[in-house]
Amino acid sequence: MRKYKLLFISLLAGLFLSITDVHAAKKEEKEIDTYELLNLFGEVMERTKMSYVEEVTDKKLIESALNGMLSSLDPHSGYLDAESFKYMSEQTKGKFGGLGIEITMENGLVKVVSPIDDTPAAKAGMKAGDYITNIDDETVVGMSLNEAVSKLRGKIGTKVRLSVRRANSKPLEFTITRQEIKIQSVKSEIKEDAISYIRISSFTEDIDTAVTDAIKKAKKELKNNFLGIVIDVRNNPGGLLDQAVAVSDLFLEKGEIVSTRSRNESDTVKFMASEGDIAKDIPIVVIINEGSASASEILAGALQDHHRAIILGEKSFGKGSVQTVIPLRDYGAMRITTARYYTPSGRSIQAKGIEPDIEVKPAKIEELESYALNISEADLNNALKNDNEEDKSAQKKNKKSKEDLADYQLTRALDLVKALALYSKVDR
Repeated sequence: MRKYKLLFISLLAGLFLSITDVHAAKKEEKEIDTYELLNLFGEVMERTKMSYVEEVTDKKLIESALNGMLSSLDPHSGYLDAESFKYMSEQTKGKFGGLGIEITMENGLVKVVSPIDDTPAAKAGMKAGDYITNIDDETVVGMSLNEAVSKLRGKIGTKVRLSVRRANSKPLEFTITRQEIKIQSVKSEIKEDAISYIRISSFTEDIDTAVTDAIKKAKKELKNNFLGIVIDVRNNPGGLLDQAVAVSDLFLEKGEIVSTRSRNESDTVKFMASEGDIAKDIPIVVIINEGSASASEILAGALQDHHRAIILGEKSFGKGSVQTVIPLRDYGAMRITTARYYTPSGRSIQAKGIEPDIEVKPAKIEELESYALNISEADLNNALKNDNEEDKSAQKKNKKSKEDLADYQLTRALDLVKALALYSKVDR
């Protein structure tokens, strides 16, 4: 019996050693494959230097290889040389040179995520969803995103010619003069004497401070007549995550704002709201469109999931991935996708975007001329006068500016805020 037991133990030991040997062999094979592939890279690089029709530097080949390695993973990963890294750093501070468009690569073409307010691209008429096919008559097919960005940028005052394809439109040509781009990321005003309109064009530094100031100013001016808030993030390409969280936190009492989840479940990060809503009991409407991306979607998703705001407009862009920028000493930086964004209810933004609660497509409003014989009580002979003096200020409140009427989505948002304010008064 003991002999059989010893035989069984030795068989188990043999089996264990065999499994260990297999794992070791696989690991060794994996390492050998990696080294062989690195040798292959070196061989291809040497042959390219020797045989390519024109002389090419090591720096050019290696930087292109790095960018190819990262950009093949997804459209938002890539290698940034020192100049591109500097440009990206300036952009998040709200000041940079160029045309004023946020772009990505899609189907081999440069796609405009959104033009930034009051920049040369926006003034020229470029729109979210436009595809740039040629830059100064050179096709973008085969270019990397960094190469396209380099060609779009240039000396201030110089011009660049763009060939553009737009849905349901013939091919377009734009000639745009490059300028130093100074972004005023937040603009605010009082609409119709009772609604605070806050336009956020990008999430650069200190956006939460500017939004706070706009709300405080509205409260001070309007006092008890403060009907509501419209936050406009149409064509906002995003920006800093901490600013998206900070602005969302202004309007939330508690709970999750957004979470980031990476490949490792233990690396999940949740951003929570601190106590206090700067606009408690005041209705909020957020306007989004297909150019609203990244940080804009975090704001809209958080306020939507907490039922703190009604989202109006069109489905957003769907950029729900997190990029980490890792500086590489004096050689620029690498930008790599490390996680996905999820709204408080667990929805992934990636490739799906935020669906509005009320879909409103852009449209044009025109006043219709009436040629009918319209007679009211006031037009009749000897009609009694109204014993209440006419309230001119009330008439003024009901008048919409021509600018507001031209923006159908904004008009609907303003009307919705007034309806919500009226409903909340009745509810009390």
